[in-house]
Amino acid sequence: MNKVSFNNLRFEDLRAFLEKNKQPSYRLEQILEWVYGREIDDFSLMTNLPKDLISELTDSFVITKPQLHSSQLSSDGTKKYVLEMQSHVKNEKPVFVECVAIPSLKESSNKLTVCISSQAGCPMACEFCATGQQGFVRNLSCGEIVQQVLFIQNNLGMKVSNVVVMGQGEPFLNFENLTDALDIINNPKIIGIGARKITVSTCGIIPGIDKFSNVDKQYGLAISLHCAIQEKRNQLMPGVKNYTLNKLKDSIKNYIEKTNRRPTFEYLLINNVNDTQEDLNALINFCEGMLCHINLIKFNDVNGSKFKASSNAVVNKWIKDLNNKGIEATLRASRGSDIDAACGQLLNNLN
Repeated sequence: MNKVSFNNLRFEDLRAFLEKNKQPSYRLEQILEWVYGREIDDFSLMTNLPKDLISELTDSFVITKPQLHSSQLSSDGTKKYVLEMQSHVKNEKPVFVECVAIPSLKESSNKLTVCISSQAGCPMACEFCATGQQGFVRNLSCGEIVQQVLFIQNNLGMKVSNVVVMGQGEPFLNFENLTDALDIINNPKIIGIGARKITVSTCGIIPGIDKFSNVDKQYGLAISLHCAIQEKRNQLMPGVKNYTLNKLKDSIKNYIEKTNRRPTFEYLLINNVNDTQEDLNALINFCEGMLCHINLIKFNDVNGSKFKASSNAVVNKWIKDLNNKGIEATLRASRGSDIDAACGQLLNNLN
């Protein structure tokens, strides 16, 4: 009998397994605490579970963990990992996933942010993004998402303080696995990272934003906007051309009303592409009347890309003009660009 990787299980799978074995529902959290909180690799170590349940778990599942394929250390302390994920699904090849550790630059701080992936590759095909040009391989399972956080903690011997789901993939196209994983990461009995220190970034998948607004946790939301002119955004981000800016704005307003949380708009400034005065005026108009924050990002070099970063003068003008209009805007410092670990640079190089 081929065993299933525990990583591949959704909460609903585990609930069905427990029900089949006539076990109470609270066993779910106990099992998750052992596998992801104490990081065991043998079900027999679960001392507070009945022997018959341990036997069923052992016969049905195998606990797998990612293997390090390669890593790179940036001059600014950022570390990028390429992890090999074994799914244990018949005839399915392992996939390679990138995640990034971003320690605080302050010597006195123990803050460690990790940027994790939700998919292997990405189906969105954003023109400026290396991952989007790589194409889509598959969704990551709940466990594969969680294991990225655990791997980095163990590798650096340091507790993760913040999680951003901004690596490879579109999180809201893998919604159930994503939210199961966030529940594990947030659970104080397992990994225990506060909900307000967890942020999910989407290209603007409206059904996902609508579902996320109903999640009863204080997770942060970031929207990769990158242009507020519809035709130009369609060219830059073809994967979301069916989710128009007008509908996106309505969805975001609904999110704000339901959650009372402030979303962040991510805007990658590309020289002579989306950084003109017309683009700035369109962004101001889009944000008018909305509770939001603008994260401006200078384009990071991608090998073979036709795009270049906007000048510092343009960046400073945008920040000044947005703030003058009452729209809070800051420049997000890119970390790890020298090892292709910054925004838009995550492309598996397995050589």
